[in-house]
Amino acid sequence: MPQIIIYTAKFCPYCTMAKKLFERKGVGYTEINVDAEPGLREQMVEKTKRRTVPQIYIGERHIGGFDDLHALDVRQELDPLLQV
Repeated sequence: MPQIIIYTAKFCPYCTMAKKLFERKGVGYTEINVDAEPGLREQMVEKTKRRTVPQIYIGERHIGGFDDLHALDVRQELDPLLQV
């Protein structure tokens, strides 16, 4: 199973929904809360070229935010990514 990384922030409903989707799928993830330390948000922006959270990686693939993750799930394209 590939490593899953989710960049999150406090009080972010989309972050919560992304984490719950992975939990329903029974897969673990690494959460990086960009509010936890100075510089983490800038690090996320440099890596993803986006300022909003969540930002999700499955392995080396940048998925994007929750809407992108949900769209993959609806199209039944998420499970194969999680099985790699």
